[in-house]
Amino acid sequence: MRSFSMIRFEPIGVIHTPYRNNAPYQPVSNDAGEFYIDLCEAYTDGLKELLRFKYIYLLFYIDRLQEKPKMRFTPPWLKNKELGLFATRTPNRPNPIGLSIVKLINVIDRKIIVSGLDVFDGTPLLDIKPYIKELDDKSDANYGWLDDVDNREHFMLHIKGVPHDY
Repeated sequence: MRSFSMIRFEPIGVIHTPYRNNAPYQPVSNDAGEFYIDLCEAYTDGLKELLRFKYIYLLFYIDRLQEKPKMRFTPPWLKNKELGLFATRTPNRPNPIGLSIVKLINVIDRKIIVSGLDVFDGTPLLDIKPYIKELDDKSDANYGWLDDVDNREHFMLHIKGVPHDY
């Protein structure tokens, strides 16, 4: 395997959300509260034409993890189903990089206003990329191991962070 020297990322901004101690597992597009990015001034010029897109990818550093990643993982809602880490979307990763797709609402100077987001207030932003319909929409995507889950509809509510009665 090729050896790499230390990889280092610098935040390009800070994500602001109403979440201090608890955040949803996935973005909730119509969640209440303010969701925006305060982009570092040095990157403001990079926002040209961004507002022409309806959705954007946000890549961020998951900076508040307490647990070390394990290569085998049992999702909290699946009692006897052990999965490989890379077959899950747990935030506990070897490189704690998060990815969310959010609706782009407005850009005012270096403030990027977005729909609901699944991160804590103050999370460091690593990158922004436009979501492009023909490139990013994979119509033949499947559900992988989720096809084997009993009561998949209920499980999907947990994954999406949708409040519901148990």
